[in-house]
Amino acid sequence: MLKIHGVSPSPFVRKVRIVLEEKNLAYDLNPIMPGAGDDGLAAISPLGKIPVLEEDGWTMPDSSVIIAYLEATHPDPPVYPVEARLLARARWFEEYADTALVSVIGPDIFWQRVVGPAFRGEVCDESVVRTAIDEKLPPLFDYIEGELGSNDYLAGDFSIADISVVSMLINMAHASESVDSARWPGLAGLYQRVVERPTVARLITEERELFQQAA
Repeated sequence: MLKIHGVSPSPFVRKVRIVLEEKNLAYDLNPIMPGAGDDGLAAISPLGKIPVLEEDGWTMPDSSVIIAYLEATHPDPPVYPVEARLLARARWFEEYADTALVSVIGPDIFWQRVVGPAFRGEVCDESVVRTAIDEKLPPLFDYIEGELGSNDYLAGDFSIADISVVSMLINMAHASESVDSARWPGLAGLYQRVVERPTVARLITEERELFQQAA
């Protein structure tokens, strides 16, 4: 049985769980959070990050590495394109989401509005949130909008590119912020298409229930 170590509201854990759900793979979730105490995370994740995949005593950290492994061992249905340029494009947007988007949405919006207040007793600094929304995110969204154009998805058909980008936007939605559909109609449409997939909708519902319990 596959096991994922990490809490689902992490966009990286969610990204892996979406792939597992899309591939209809059974797994257990061990909801551990970095920095929450002696949970053995350091022994299986040298960087102290989640998620970590465990299978028959073998472990592997990092969401992108985990998904590449799942694609190699369970190729159907695929989440990476086959054609070389589309594959490169999908991997690029996975990286873009995991670096550029998370660097703003993570600490400046999701942490400020959700994690800090709900789990750490911190007070949200709304000036940080506003700067992120008004100044930091627009150029990042402009880029994605331009690359998406009139297409439904970022790299041909639905792929890891879309999963990765929308996983970050889900954290933004949990923090009561959304993509401006008038300014970025393509990105807003992509978000809606992905979150309406049953595999994704189930996880969002689960996460909302978790936040309600923490409130």
